[in-house]
Amino acid sequence: MKIRSITAHPLRYPEPHDHGVIRYVTLARVEAEDGTVGWGECISQFPESCLATKIIIEQGYAPLLIGQEALDVEARWEQMNNRIWWYGPQGIAAFAVSAVDMALWDLKGGLLKLPVCNLIGGRLCNRVSAMASIHLDMDNLDWTVNEFRWFREQGYKIVKGGWGTRPESVFGTNRKRDLELVRRIRGVIGEDLDLVLDVLGGRVRWDVKEAEDRLHELEPYRLLWIEEPLPPQDYKAHALLRSRTRTRIGTGEQEWNLDGYRRMMEAGGVDVVQMDPGRCHGITGCIKVIKLVEAANLRWTAHTWSSALNTAASVHLLATSPKHGWTMDFKPHESPMQHELVSDPWIQKDGFIEVRNNPGLGVTVREDIVKKYEFS
Repeated sequence: MKIRSITAHPLRYPEPHDHGVIRYVTLARVEAEDGTVGWGECISQFPESCLATKIIIEQGYAPLLIGQEALDVEARWEQMNNRIWWYGPQGIAAFAVSAVDMALWDLKGGLLKLPVCNLIGGRLCNRVSAMASIHLDMDNLDWTVNEFRWFREQGYKIVKGGWGTRPESVFGTNRKRDLELVRRIRGVIGEDLDLVLDVLGGRVRWDVKEAEDRLHELEPYRLLWIEEPLPPQDYKAHALLRSRTRTRIGTGEQEWNLDGYRRMMEAGGVDVVQMDPGRCHGITGCIKVIKLVEAANLRWTAHTWSSALNTAASVHLLATSPKHGWTMDFKPHESPMQHELVSDPWIQKDGFIEVRNNPGLGVTVREDIVKKYEFS
């Protein structure tokens, strides 16, 4: 079955989990000759990068892929990567590859009437862990603590928070306040829930000594892992920190492609490898990284904090790697990209999401909602 058309759709929307801040994603729509449609997404984040991604998809990849066999997804992935040899596999190009690749897997599943997990290695579990994930409010600790109390009431087994409402007041910048918050969170979630904290090291910028001291202070609160405690590209610093502390270190959210993940893992500074299907070359790119993670006997988690399409891709990837795939970020409250964009949003129960038998990614995009949030 040949590819008939490829289009890109930049969207902007208010994000309840980021305190109403306007956020951005770009969707890719791939249609086959028989009218079957696949959808994909990239977490392009800013208006200018969304519009640039649209140009790369429609003016770069579409002329390359239209008329090609839709079922040969990895061959199409290689074509896109070969196209970007001059301007590189990261940044805008990686966003575009991610969205189109995800859409191609969705399309292939639709054509073959199979879920994506059956196409990429086989389903090894029927549900995957969902981690309630929010931006903290470091100016209103009562609000933040109540959020975590609610997560427990909703049945989540893993909960996570990081950053803040404004750059001047975020987790990691005030030692006394940080410890007070973590103590109070552990108090309301109890001893049986797992807790993850995100430092966003590229912005907070602890050095190794401060990170070491901070992690030792946090040990009584039994973090499942600490996310990005240091600037993410400083692999040597992560390795040094890992040798000096007992808390697991998670990083990788800001990597782009297989080579970057390989260098990160070889440096020896990571326990939990984070990857985003909407950023690191789509489902195909994630599959390749997961093989490295499994070979290194590490764990990985899906950073999927955007739309229901990215959530779907993460569900299928986790379903094929239950030993090494730990969990996925999941927005705990209703939001436009999770509950409006698709007619069948993902619902967690007791901290898990069921792996659907539906063809493709398993969600149905509402094209009227795409038009509602689309901008140019």
